[in-house]
Amino acid sequence: MSERLSIIVVEPDRERALQIVDSLNDAGDFHIRILSEPASLAGNIRDHAPDVVLIDMANPSRDQLEELALASGPLDRPVAMFVDRSEEGLSAAAIEAGVSAYVVDGMEPRRLKPVLDAAIARFRMFQRMRMELAEAKRALEERKVIDRAKGMIMRARGISEDEAYALLRKTAMDRGRRVADVAEALVTSAGLLG
Repeated sequence: MSERLSIIVVEPDRERALQIVDSLNDAGDFHIRILSEPASLAGNIRDHAPDVVLIDMANPSRDQLEELALASGPLDRPVAMFVDRSEEGLSAAAIEAGVSAYVVDGMEPRRLKPVLDAAIARFRMFQRMRMELAEAKRALEERKVIDRAKGMIMRARGISEDEAYALLRKTAMDRGRRVADVAEALVTSAGLLG
C-alpha cells in the first residue's frame, strides 16, 4: 500500500460522511473519497483503486452485505464495515465475504483509527496466508510432477529413484531450467506419445 492511504468511504448520510472524514483527518493524512451511493461502489473501486474501503451502514441485509463486500474487492484491499445493528450470522457472513473488520454499534470517531489499523493488519495477515497457501499448493503440484517423471525414468532406464532424480537434476542444470520444468516437459511429452 502507498504511504498516503487512499480511502473510499461509503456513507449515504452526508452529515455522517463528514464526521467520518473529520475523524480520518484527525487520525492522519489520507486521500479520502466519499460515495453516497453504494450501487456505484464496484465502478469506483475499479476506477480509483483505493487502499482501503470503509462502509458505514445502519442495518444491512445478508445480500447487501455480501454485495458491498464483494464490490469493494476484499481480496485486493482491506474493507472495514461499520453497522448499527447486526442480525445473527451477519458478522460471520461478512468475514467469509472477505471483510477485514466488522464493527457492530456503528462508527465512533475515536474508534475509527484503531479499527482501520486492525483491518489493515488483518488484511495483510490473510494476504500472507493466501500467498503461502498458493506457494504450498504449487510446491505440492511440482512435487507430484517430479515424482511422476522419476517413475517414468525409472521404468524406462531401469534405474533407482535417486538415479532418476539425479538425471532430472543434471538435465535441468545443463539446460538452465528448474527440475520441476524439466519434469513437466517429460510428463507432457510422454502424455503426447502414450
